[in-house]
Amino acid sequence: MFTGLVEEIGTIGAMVKGKQSSSITIHADTVLEDVKLGDSIAVNGICLTVTGFTKDTFSVDAMPETMHMTTLHKLKVHDQVHLERALQVGGRLGGHMVSGHIDGIGIIRGFIKEDNAVRMTVAVPSHLQKYMVHKGSIAMDGVSLTITTVKAASFQVGIIPMTGQVTLLLQKKMGDKVNIECDMMGKYVEKLYETTYEKQVKSLDEDYLRLNGFI
Repeated sequence: MFTGLVEEIGTIGAMVKGKQSSSITIHADTVLEDVKLGDSIAVNGICLTVTGFTKDTFSVDAMPETMHMTTLHKLKVHDQVHLERALQVGGRLGGHMVSGHIDGIGIIRGFIKEDNAVRMTVAVPSHLQKYMVHKGSIAMDGVSLTITTVKAASFQVGIIPMTGQVTLLLQKKMGDKVNIECDMMGKYVEKLYETTYEKQVKSLDEDYLRLNGFI
């Protein structure tokens, strides 16, 4: 579990690609302070397991599902990435609860300067639109952000100066792709509703069949 507060910017040192997978080595500093084999580190919002480390690098493996669902397949040696260690029990939750499990890929459609902030517009796939809530939380490349506007096929977030300084978001361009993780609360509510609705429909169907002598 993560908070969506980026701890540092890492740099891709090596990528060994399989047919659909990849082994990645990342240069870092802060996230290596207490690293252990098996630790979880979010790389651009993707929860990955540490498979090896040195004093200034760590390695992770990305399976085919991860490569297909995220922007990892677009990374190259020397590219920079957001890094965050897993949340410690008892630590402050400054962002929101982020699982590191990406729901889909968004495409940046525009930037608008607003006084001290920048409003970014991001297009999202249709199956994610239902999770976009005005003033709700969203993680974009692992950065916890608040949705300021919801449109038919996109949403907007505001990037304050601090976020712009400690992340790579304002270095992106129109058409760049970003990893999107929707607020998990909405997904749990949806699942609960679907399960309850299915049970109600099944119960009504059984009542109908019983009343009409079919069962």
